Amino acid sequence: MSYKDDVKAYAKGKREICVANDTIPEELFKSFGVNRGLRDVNGKGVLTGLTTISTILSFKNIDGVKTPVDGELWYRGYQVNQLIDDLEDDEFGFEKTAYLLLFGELPTESELKEFSHVLGKCRRVPTNFTRDVIMKAPSKDIMNSMTRSILTLASYDDQVAEGSIENSLRQCIQLIANFPLLAVYAYHAYNHYDNGDSMYIHRPDPKLSTAENFLMMLRPDKKYTQLEAKVLDVALMLHMEHGGGNNSTFTTRVVTSAGTDTYSAIAAAMSSLKGPKHGGANIKVMEMMDDIRTNVKDWEDRDEVRAYLSRMLDGEVFDKKGLIYGMGHAVYSLSDPRERIFKGYVEELAVEKGQDKQMHLYNLIEELAPELIAEKRHIFKGVSPNVDFYSGFVYEMLGIPMELYTPLFAIARIVGWSAHRIEEMIGMNKIIRPAYKSIREEAE
Repeated sequence: MSYKDDVKAYAKGKREICVANDTIPEELFKSFGVNRGLRDVNGKGVLTGLTTISTILSFKNIDGVKTPVDGELWYRGYQVNQLIDDLEDDEFGFEKTAYLLLFGELPTESELKEFSHVLGKCRRVPTNFTRDVIMKAPSKDIMNSMTRSILTLASYDDQVAEGSIENSLRQCIQLIANFPLLAVYAYHAYNHYDNGDSMYIHRPDPKLSTAENFLMMLRPDKKYTQLEAKVLDVALMLHMEHGGGNNSTFTTRVVTSAGTDTYSAIAAAMSSLKGPKHGGANIKVMEMMDDIRTNVKDWEDRDEVRAYLSRMLDGEVFDKKGLIYGMGHAVYSLSDPRERIFKGYVEELAVEKGQDKQMHLYNLIEELAPELIAEKRHIFKGVSPNVDFYSGFVYEMLGIPMELYTPLFAIARIVGWSAHRIEEMIGMNKIIRPAYKSIREEAE
C-alpha cells in the first residue's frame, strides 16, 4: 500500500469525528442572525462594498412596490446589450469593453487602437515558459494549469510586489493578454501527453482580436469564420463582468485588501471560478443535454421531452438532484439579459453549423422547463434560462473541447477581476475581515 493509500485510509477513518465536531445546529444560524453565503433569507446579497464598475438590475421600485423586471446588466453606466448592438458587423468588442471596464470610459478610436496595440505586444510568455512550465506536468484540469502558470509568471516579474496602481494595472493588462495563451497551450499539452494527439503551439497574431487569436491558436489549421469569431467575442463580452458580489470577484477584492500582489489575487480568483457552483455551470448543462439526447427518442415530441424533464425535477433521472440546469439565476428574476442577447447569435451560428434540430431542442426545453418548475416548486415569480444554458452549446458548435469551457470564462472575467482589484486598491484601503462567532463550549 502506498503512502497515499495510507493517508486516504486515515482520513476516511477521521471523517465521522470531523462531521460530529463541526456540525452546527440549523437553529443557531437563525438565532444569531447569520447570513450564510453572505445572503439574507430572501437570497439578497449582504451589502459589503460600493462600486462604479457594473450594475445588475432585477427589481425596480414601481409605485412603492419592489417589482421583478427583466434583468439589466450595465458596464460603467452602459447597458451591455447597447455596447454589443453598437458594434459594426465586422467589429469585435472585447478590447473596447475591456478598456471601458478598466478605465471607466469608452475609448476614442485612437485610444482603442493604442490599447489593442499594447495587448497585442503583451501576447507573449517568457522564453521557454511554454516548454518549462506549461508542458511540464500537464493536466486535464486546465484551470489548475493556468493557475500554476499565473503564479510562476510572478517569478519572471522583477516588480512583482511593487504595490502602486500603475504597476498593478500593468500586471493586469499583461495577464489579460496572456490568458488565451495559457489556456490554449495548457490544453494542447494535455491533449498531446494524455490523449496522444498532435500538439500545435501557434504564436498569437498581435493584429487579431482576443476571440480570433483564441480560435486561431486552438485549431490545427488556424482557420475560423467571421461569424465564429463574432459569436465567441460576444460570449466573452457577456462574461466579462458581473458585479462585485460574485464569488470569484469578491475573492479578488478580499485577497487584494490584504495587500498581496496581482498574480496571487488573480490566482485566488481562478481557484474560486473553477468551482462547479460558479464557473462550471455550462459544463453541467452540457452533461444534462447529453443525457436528454440519449434518453429522449424524439427531440421534437413535446410530450416526451416534457415527461423526461418532469422526471428530472423529481430526481429520478440524470444526476438525481432534482434540477434542470441552466434555468434560473441567483440575482435575476424575470430574465437574464445576457441570455436574451446571446440567443440571437446562438441561433445564427446553429444555422451555419447545421444544428437546427439541436437548436429546436434547446428552444423546447427553454419553453417547457419554467412551466414545470413553477408547477413542481411553486415558484411563480418566473424562471428563465441563464447565459450558461446556451454558452456550452455555442462552444460545442465551435469545436471547443469541454476542458476549455471554464478557462474561457476566465479569459473574459479576468477583465472584471482586474477592474475590481484596481478599484479596491484605490477606494477601500481596509482589509476585509467579516466576523465569525464561536459557539464552542469550553473543554472540561
